[in-house]
Amino acid sequence: MECSKLLETLDIFGYAGVCVGTENSQLLRNSLIILQEENHFQKCYYWGKIYGVQNDYHIAFGFKKDCMNDQVYYYSTDGLNWLLLPRANKYARFLTPLAINKFEGDPSIVTNVYNINPPFPPNEDPKKYYDGPIPKELKEEDRLAAAIEIIREDAVIIPRGAWFKCPNGDVIENSNFEGLGISDVSYLKSYLHARPPQQKWNTNLLTRPDYNYALDFLDTIDMDVPSGCWNLQLLHGDHLVILHSLYWPGMMFYHKLHSPHYGFLYFGHGKKNMDVIFMIFTIFAL
Repeated sequence: MECSKLLETLDIFGYAGVCVGTENSQLLRNSLIILQEENHFQKCYYWGKIYGVQNDYHIAFGFKKDCMNDQVYYYSTDGLNWLLLPRANKYARFLTPLAINKFEGDPSIVTNVYNINPPFPPNEDPKKYYDGPIPKELKEEDRLAAAIEIIREDAVIIPRGAWFKCPNGDVIENSNFEGLGISDVSYLKSYLHARPPQQKWNTNLLTRPDYNYALDFLDTIDMDVPSGCWNLQLLHGDHLVILHSLYWPGMMFYHKLHSPHYGFLYFGHGKKNMDVIFMIFTIFAL
């Protein structure tokens, strides 16, 4: 969520039982404005919070030009002093989904993932899962970076039309975006993953009669597996839509209809819910 709109969480995400609060919103807003000015960001956003045993991690990011590819992430344990978050390395990307313990809240802690949760079945060659020397230890700062990167790939979304791809390849915020209408807001294909596309470029072309590559260059969430892993709610007399990711409990997205206002927040433990398919099956079975 854009730092200048943090107070809106009281009216929007309060429906989901989560809000930053008036006092904390002001403190975060002021510290993020300073972070934005110091780094010459075009915009700065509050990404959310990952809960820890000792301390919680506040996460923020900003960009200078390209709103998708130039994102720079920071973390803080007090919401005032921000530290640059390193990019996730391949070891962290491999071990983070295997780490079942909670975040401690100390970025310098190193955990031996093997001692907590042996990641490979007995009598099976680990080379089947990982190419290279098998890593065992994971620094919490690296785990934090990998968790944020994975959550971004899976669950950070934008409404269709909010971003525009320029002829030179840069992705910018669409200044002409006026929001989704009531005819589009209830369809999952109106929401796009806010990360580089993983589907072939013509996937949307085959499914949308009004296809526009400058707007439809990202993957739509209606292609996510399994079907039903997103929960969509219309509130305020169908003037507000909120989406929840069942894969990442605590990830919430909102959009005000017929307006350019949208955003997301994540408040969770940084662990993926692998029981989604059983949850959905149970719901349909009932």
